[in-house]
Amino acid sequence: MFSLFKKRSKHTNVLPLQADMHSHLLPGLDDGVQTLSEAVQLVRQMSELGYKQLVTTPHILSDFYPNTPNGIRKQLKALREACQQEGIEMRLEAAAEYYLDEVFFKSLQTDEDLLTFGAQKYILFETGFVNQPAILLDAIFRMKAKGLQPILAHPERYEYMAQHRELAQELVERGALLQLNLNSLSGYYSIPAKKIGEWLIDKKLVHFVGTDCHNQKHMNLLKESVKAPYFDKLLKLDLLNNTLLEA
Repeated sequence: MFSLFKKRSKHTNVLPLQADMHSHLLPGLDDGVQTLSEAVQLVRQMSELGYKQLVTTPHILSDFYPNTPNGIRKQLKALREACQQEGIEMRLEAAAEYYLDEVFFKSLQTDEDLLTFGAQKYILFETGFVNQPAILLDAIFRMKAKGLQPILAHPERYEYMAQHRELAQELVERGALLQLNLNSLSGYYSIPAKKIGEWLIDKKLVHFVGTDCHNQKHMNLLKESVKAPYFDKLLKLDLLNNTLLEA
């Protein structure tokens, strides 16, 4: 909802976005930041950009990043304390970016503690980049049945989505929300990802926009991505980011 966003001034670097729900800022848990000092620096820069709340989302991937809720919460506590010591005002929360594999799929059939955020119990998940998982639609059904609100991370980056764009609409009709990576607008990941991202915006199929910030390079690119022609068009959508501030 556009009214929730502050108007961006041409004379400031402050963004209208005040809440981010996709990043990798907990040190040493995945391919994101590796040290606490690096994490603090990035949180500080997010604050300078105008963000007031960050839901950081380390990967949970059984073979590579077997993170647990307790381990994630421990690192969140450390980051909160470090930011407080540095005088950085930021509401920090943590969830996860779950990889859709058989392990995660089976967890949807149990009482396993899954990391969500917001009053709606949003759960962020991703898939492999090449082929559509055979269990994708069933997984969305199971998440909904479990009382969770699934959010598919960066759909514009999936090759199978580029080949079958109608799938995006089907996923939304089945109850999923879609999260666009802000840096996709600059063509950072690929030109096809940029084009699909723009198409999703045109079709009003974007519900959240995330930084997916892993490191300083990503942070630097964010400041360029907001200059992309489609950024202002993105802000005119009924984005849900800033509703997280109400939670």
